[in-house]
Amino acid sequence: MTGSAGPAIGTRVVDTLSGLRPLAPFFCLYVTFGATLGFLSGGAPLILRARGVELAEVGLLQLINLPVGLTFLWAPLLDRLRLPFLSHRIGWIAAAQAASVLLLAVLSLGETWPLPALLALAIAACACVATMDIALEALVVETVPAERRAFVASAKLCGASLGGILGVGVLVGSYDSLGWRGAVLACAALDALCLLPILGYREARPRGAGSGAAGTGPERWSGSLARLRRLGGRVLVLGAYFAASYLVAGPNTLALLDLGVPLGQVGTLTGTVLPAVNLVMALAAGWLAARFGTVRLIAAGALGVLASGGLMVVACAGRMPDLGVAAAVLSFVAGGFLGVPVFNMIYRWAQGPKPATDYALLFGAAFFAAMPLRVAAPALAGWIGWPGYFAATLPLYAAAVAWLAVAVDRTLRDDGAAR
Repeated sequence: MTGSAGPAIGTRVVDTLSGLRPLAPFFCLYVTFGATLGFLSGGAPLILRARGVELAEVGLLQLINLPVGLTFLWAPLLDRLRLPFLSHRIGWIAAAQAASVLLLAVLSLGETWPLPALLALAIAACACVATMDIALEALVVETVPAERRAFVASAKLCGASLGGILGVGVLVGSYDSLGWRGAVLACAALDALCLLPILGYREARPRGAGSGAAGTGPERWSGSLARLRRLGGRVLVLGAYFAASYLVAGPNTLALLDLGVPLGQVGTLTGTVLPAVNLVMALAAGWLAARFGTVRLIAAGALGVLASGGLMVVACAGRMPDLGVAAAVLSFVAGGFLGVPVFNMIYRWAQGPKPATDYALLFGAAFFAAMPLRVAAPALAGWIGWPGYFAATLPLYAAAVAWLAVAVDRTLRDDGAAR
């Protein structure tokens, strides 16, 4: 009996690795997404705030992420046109990733350039990474069967989390030794290396993937605005969720700085603890959803986020930095419960003849709708104070997550998958 256990375990390990191997190309590209955006926009707000820059000005750095919310403007081009090399989706992935590498190489030369020039290059690089992302998500919808997309969502969040560790925790943490040029070129090299696995991916569309009754006839040729009319309700649900999530959790690290937590410790929380927690939660969320149900998982995560927000109110009112750090970590853990269910549902809602456009609308347009609040949040906190700010965000977050849970439950019931 004991003698047969070893081969059986070995067989299970091999089977597990074989099942994970198809996710490797997706995982690698998600690493570059997290690393590039983390490097371009993750460390700068903390550094500038530590130097005494006003909260309102720090909020303007959120504009680096603006292309993520505008991809719906050019997503129809990715659906309609095929570049004259590689396959349809992989061609766009390769072109966008190569452009981001080139822009980062140029950016590495600009340590002493004016800030507007550096900001423009950073926004352009972000636009390329965002374009790569929507082409990749279209590839997922078209080539990955619906029952396996939760694993891709986990790979997305795990890869993006590891990328955040590299882009913020490693590159920004090693900035003193690497210098501007070394850090930016390291990011560009990572982007180039992580592109290679997807070039060998077989872009074959399984039966039923990326198709649906809603995507036939004239709608196949409709533009973003026409698609937005069909997806408008879901875009609003996601937009409310993204905005409320940022309001209650996004400025946590800025609040910690104002509570007197050292920049190094806050940087560790942002660049290492947060991505590591997200990675672990992304690995566990698929199993948890299967065990307890998607809607229950969303509810559990939301309760944790609300609890963390309440703790931040107390911490800021009582000038208790240690409690603030604990509240931030709780926010990381609780928010991690929601990532896989939300992105898995976005894949489900993007299933149709124009997945790049639909994904760009569901994620990008929702993200864009939340952008004004992301920019204004630090200024609002500076105006009313951190305790009042966090207290005001809690009912908004509760309402937004309740709306999301209702929409998800309705979809699951329509699919016959309610638990």
